[in-house]
Amino acid sequence: MKRSRRFRSSAALLAATALALSSCAESQRDDSDDESDGSGGGGTFVFAGSAEPVSLDPFFASDGESFRVARQIFEGLVSTEEDSADPAPGLAETWEVADDGLSYTFNLREGVTFQDDTPFDAEAVCYNFDRWYNMPESAQNDEYTYYYGTLFRGFATGDRKDAAVFDSCTADDELTATIKLKAPFAGFISAMSMPAFSMQSPTALEKWQDDGANNPRTTDYSTAHPVGTGPFVFDSWERGDRLTLKRYDDYWGEKAIIDTAVIVPIDDSKARADALRNGEIDAFDLVGPADVGPLESEGFQIQNREPFNILYLGMNQKQAPLDDLKVRQAIAHAIDKEAVISASMPEGTQPALEFIPPTVNGYTEDVATYDYDPDRARDLLEQAGAEGATIEFNYPTGVSRPYMPQPEDTFNVIRSQLAEVGLKIKPTADVWDPDYLEKIQGTSDHGIHLLGWTGDYNDTDNFLGVFFGGESSEWGFDNPELFDALREARGLPTVEEQTPAYEEINKMVMDFLPGVPIASPVPSLGLSPDVSGYEASPVQNEVWNTVSID
Repeated sequence: MKRSRRFRSSAALLAATALALSSCAESQRDDSDDESDGSGGGGTFVFAGSAEPVSLDPFFASDGESFRVARQIFEGLVSTEEDSADPAPGLAETWEVADDGLSYTFNLREGVTFQDDTPFDAEAVCYNFDRWYNMPESAQNDEYTYYYGTLFRGFATGDRKDAAVFDSCTADDELTATIKLKAPFAGFISAMSMPAFSMQSPTALEKWQDDGANNPRTTDYSTAHPVGTGPFVFDSWERGDRLTLKRYDDYWGEKAIIDTAVIVPIDDSKARADALRNGEIDAFDLVGPADVGPLESEGFQIQNREPFNILYLGMNQKQAPLDDLKVRQAIAHAIDKEAVISASMPEGTQPALEFIPPTVNGYTEDVATYDYDPDRARDLLEQAGAEGATIEFNYPTGVSRPYMPQPEDTFNVIRSQLAEVGLKIKPTADVWDPDYLEKIQGTSDHGIHLLGWTGDYNDTDNFLGVFFGGESSEWGFDNPELFDALREARGLPTVEEQTPAYEEINKMVMDFLPGVPIASPVPSLGLSPDVSGYEASPVQNEVWNTVSID
């Protein structure tokens, strides 16, 4: 998932938010108690995320908090298997793929309507695909249309139109739609499980959305009128306080048990844990490693997601001596990953061997490895003439991410290990939003740095292609051989054909060593003992229609 900007709270704002949450939650619980039939159904479920959503139109979003809300309101043609990142039927019951990988025919569910009573049919599918493809040039940038631009390469107009992968959508009959592509994209089905490609009501979009607005994230649709086919409908959004959803009683699938879902932003993990303890919320995401044990001992539930992420130490080759492979190898040998995990990551976290998790296609153990060996690190630095070199070490503050739950603790351990082999470390801390990401991804003014990625769906290009698909300010290198290999692998028509190609690319990456993959941390959810039916997903495809409050 894109490393999106995050909402920041001062201590004073956190306190005010907690106070408002307490009174809001108590009031809603009082109201729901009056309505409950005593069977455990109905009521209000209050969930704390780490930030506010950016947009209620998921096409213009790339952050996890926007997608958390979108998954309650919207659905895509494809979903994911429970406890897996693999694709499963969504609004399409089945699909067929042409042998050349250029045509996908979707067979749609019958009897589905959008929440404004607009029929969900093949024409609605094509309306959505045509809308994405014909996006105004003002919205054709990574800020607004990151996922479409990244995966479909281009639009009907604009600088990248010749690279566009989408060709056309046809409504073959009421419940059959065919998508044609200009180039093979083996990850297409998996990509369709992303909230960015949710099906949205053509009627509501025509009435409330303005794709050509100066900021399409602040339109009436994107802030107050989202309409999908999911189990919850939008009710209200009080900025900085809470977003409220109501059960959609005409939902085609398993109707929600709870009456109301409330999402609140609390950016500090300890504050989220305290809010759970105080009964202000029913559940929250990204439990800090230090809070897991205490919460469990106090009777709260901890659910671990299957890790589908990578934390890495990136190296910017625009900065000497990081352009020397021997120096990069020395840094890799200087890091004791087990010690880093023990000091700053949840129990059960495993060291990373390469830049994809083991469950992703193309993972192979047949790659160059760099075991913890301080003597080897010192020897390599001597060979490179870099003994005692000063290295800038960038790390973020004010953030907790699934792949990086405690960045300052992670930094401190790695800093000590690098100093042990004789490197002089220049610490540089920046607030995550907006300074850190803008510096690391938008400039060459950084050295080694902590960053990572949570996968959006099960496709290798969603990891390796994101990291190393072309020149970038983050890594500071030009490697046409690697770039070409990734482009060719992405264009292979089947996953089976891609597997050996990605295995070779993983070997190539670890030989070139642009950074050091550290670990795949285990992300945890904290829940009240009263919560039942919450189904954790490695890609956070967590829809709350099965949740109940006892």
